[in-house]
Amino acid sequence: MKEGIEHQQQNARRDFIRKAAIGTLGFSVMGFSAKSYGRILGANDRVRVGIVGFSDRFRHSLYPAFMDHAKAMNFEFVGVSDIWNRRRDEAEAYAKEKHGIKLKKYRNNDELYSKKDVDAVIISTADFQHALMGVEAVRNGKDVYLEKPMAETMEDARAILKAVNETGKIVQIGSQRRSAPNYIAANEYIKSGKFGDIKMVEMTWNVNQPGRWRRPELVSQIRKEDTDWDRFLMNRPKVAWDPRKYLEYRLFWPYSSGIPGQWMSHQIDTVHWFTDLEHPRSVSANGGIYMWADGRENPDTMTAVFDYGPGSEPGKGFQVVYSSRFSNSAGGVKELYYSNGGMLNLDTNMITSEGGLTQNMADQMGMQANLLPDYTLPSDAKVSTDANTGGDPMTSLHMRNWMECVRSRETPHASVKAGYNHSVANIMTRTALQTGKRVTFDKAKQEIIAS
Repeated sequence: MKEGIEHQQQNARRDFIRKAAIGTLGFSVMGFSAKSYGRILGANDRVRVGIVGFSDRFRHSLYPAFMDHAKAMNFEFVGVSDIWNRRRDEAEAYAKEKHGIKLKKYRNNDELYSKKDVDAVIISTADFQHALMGVEAVRNGKDVYLEKPMAETMEDARAILKAVNETGKIVQIGSQRRSAPNYIAANEYIKSGKFGDIKMVEMTWNVNQPGRWRRPELVSQIRKEDTDWDRFLMNRPKVAWDPRKYLEYRLFWPYSSGIPGQWMSHQIDTVHWFTDLEHPRSVSANGGIYMWADGRENPDTMTAVFDYGPGSEPGKGFQVVYSSRFSNSAGGVKELYYSNGGMLNLDTNMITSEGGLTQNMADQMGMQANLLPDYTLPSDAKVSTDANTGGDPMTSLHMRNWMECVRSRETPHASVKAGYNHSVANIMTRTALQTGKRVTFDKAKQEIIAS
C-alpha cells in the first residue's frame, strides 16, 4: 500500500511539473519572445510589478530595495498575490502606509496573471515553491526577481531552466553577492590570475538563535480556512494540514533543505562565479539536530566537503569546506579563499600573503617564494546573519540590476543558469546529508548520483 501511495505522489509531482512546463495549470500563457516584449514595453513605459508572497524577507529587504530605485527606473507595485488572507491585508496596509500605494489583492497567482496588468513579479515564497512559481511567471510573459534557493530538486531546477530559455524572460535570482562591489572586485582579481590557482575555500555561517526559522506566535494564530493548503503544497505530496510546515517550512524536508538552501546557496554561488565551474565533482556531508530538538527535521548543524576541479588530473582543483551551526555564533559568516601565495578574506575585504609560500620554505625545494602583495577590495557592508536586513545595500544594488535588465533585455548578474548551478550544489549536499553517501553529478544526464 505504501509503495502504491508513493507511486501516486511521484506521478502527481511529475504531472504538476509537466503542466507547469506547457502552461496548463489554469494560468494564461502569453509566450512573448524577448524581442516582441521589447516592442510592447517602451523605454519610457512604467513597469508594473506584482508581489508574489508577502514574506518578512519581502517586507524588510526586497520592498525597500525596490523603492530605492522605483521612481528613477519608472517601476511601480500594483498588486499582491498571497494565499493567506492575513498576508494580503498586511501587504495592502504596508504599501499604503509607507508610500501611499494602493495594491490590488489576489488570492493566488491564477487571479494575478488573469488580469493582464502586471509586467513583472517579485517572488519570495517558501523555498520549494520558487522554481515552479518562476515557471508560472515566465510562461505568463512576466519578468521575474526570484528569491534563492532557485530549486530544491533537479526536477524543479530543470523545469525553470527550460522555461526561461524558451521564453527569453528576464530572471534575476536573489544571489545578491553578484551585485556587490567587493565581490565583483574579488571575481575580477581572481580571474586576472594575480591570486593564483584556488587550492582551498573555507566557508562558515554560524548563529546562536533559538528562534531561527521558528514562528510560534503565527503558528498558533493561522487557520487552515484562511489559506489554501493544497495550493501551498504545489507538487509536494498531499498531506494533512500542518501550520508548522506552512510557516516554519525551513525546518522540514521536502519544503526546504534548511541550511543548504537558505545560506549555503549564497556562498557556494561565489565559488562557481569566481572559477566558472558549474558544479562540484563530489560532495560528502554530515550533520544533525544537536541543539534545538523542537520537532524539526532539517539539521541545526552541518559540515559539507566539496571537491571542485576541471576533470581529475592531479594538482588541478581544490576543496571547499562549508560549516554552519545554530548553537554558537563564534566565527559568524566567513568566506576565505586560499592560494599558494596567500588568502582572500571576504569578511575583511583584504587580500594578503598570509599562509603563502615563504622564501625559507621555498629554498628547501629549490623554489621561489610565492607571497601575494597586500590589496584591499572596494568595501561593502558586512553580510548579516539576519535574513530581514532593512536597507541592505547588496539587495538594493541587485534589485537595480534587475530593473535595468528588464529595460535593456540584457542578462542580469544572477542568471537562471547561475541559480541552476547553485541548486545542483545544494541538492548534492542535501542528498549527501540524507544518505550519508559520497555524491557526484552526472553531467550528461543532469542527475545526482549517491554512491
